[in-house]
Amino acid sequence: MASAARKASSLLPSPTKVFSWEGKVSNDKIIRGELHANDATTARAILRRRGIHVAKIKKKTPSRKKISAKDIALLTRQLATMMKAGVPLLQAFHILAQGNDHPPIVTLMQDIRADVETGTSLHQAFRKFPLHFDPLFCNLVAAGEHAGMLDVLLERLATHLEKTLAIKKKIRSAMLYPLSILLAAGAMTTIIMIWVVPTFKEIFTSFGAALPLPTLAVIALSDFLIMHWPVILGLLIASIYLCRQGWQRSQRMRHAADRILLRLPVFGMLLRKAVITRWARTFATMFTAGVPLVEALDSVGGAADNVVYLEATQQIQNEVRTGISLAAAMQNTGAFPGMVTQMVSIGEESGALDHMLVKVADFYEEDVDNFLASLSSLIEPAIMIILGILIGGLVIAMYLPIFQLGSVI
Repeated sequence: MASAARKASSLLPSPTKVFSWEGKVSNDKIIRGELHANDATTARAILRRRGIHVAKIKKKTPSRKKISAKDIALLTRQLATMMKAGVPLLQAFHILAQGNDHPPIVTLMQDIRADVETGTSLHQAFRKFPLHFDPLFCNLVAAGEHAGMLDVLLERLATHLEKTLAIKKKIRSAMLYPLSILLAAGAMTTIIMIWVVPTFKEIFTSFGAALPLPTLAVIALSDFLIMHWPVILGLLIASIYLCRQGWQRSQRMRHAADRILLRLPVFGMLLRKAVITRWARTFATMFTAGVPLVEALDSVGGAADNVVYLEATQQIQNEVRTGISLAAAMQNTGAFPGMVTQMVSIGEESGALDHMLVKVADFYEEDVDNFLASLSSLIEPAIMIILGILIGGLVIAMYLPIFQLGSVI
């Protein structure tokens, strides 16, 4: 029955337009605001139900500022804190809207509050905004409402979101640092090739002597870049654009990238541990909330944010339905280390599966932290060696003729 309700609520149309309005309430006080609706007629009807006499209403151009995952985590934490303090739900959304200076968030809070005020359950109100609240979020809120422990579930959900964001941030930082250094080195090398090497070439031409092979190679590369830089730049921009479009529109490309990333020599292991951390923590959160095992797996696969583990979760779900134990189903996929399946097996036998899943998540989260700490200490000397070979090689190639000239003299 709960799954049927979720399916029905997922079919509700998602408001995609924002309307700004101005109107009066019963005391003739002029008020203004924004709301999500499918069209202006629907927006007027919503406002009338709120007791507002609409004077002006118009479609608003979407704001470039978006609601980030960090914003949702913060809102969830604030809502959980107010619920535990005994603040009524409607008043909590009013406080969140009034205390925020980010217009999209204010509009979102007002719309959810208006839906709840008209009798819609909280998880159904959240489902109307799938861009901000994924199925995992809505399912946990629904479980909290049904069990009468919404404040507890919101707190667990906030913790889950915060930890997931933290581990993603750490991995992103670990990858961006070497990438930014290498891009800076590439830009510096290009500048040397296009503006510095031609100056040395003119000097070397006046020598009238044969140049060393490394110097000739650098000059030939410099000439190639100078002659064809518009084509190279155009191809680079076109490649970046096509990759971005392909990533946004092609599911096959994203799936292939997910598989390739997990096979990378060093970062592949790091990404795999991070994915297992998210998978185990999401599963633990769902299971602790009282969501049945098979239903919990519906949200767990998507929360892993990797197609390999999405497919593995679907395989686990199918095998569990046939009566196979969770640990055996996980082992059959080949996507989980032996330690994870062993701990899950112990959790199943002892009736403490949620506790064991939390232990797995904590262990791998700490492992990722240690791995990143050791990786950062290794990356710096590696980058220095690469920069030394690249820049130092260019400098040596340019000064070799001068050294040879000095020896001749």
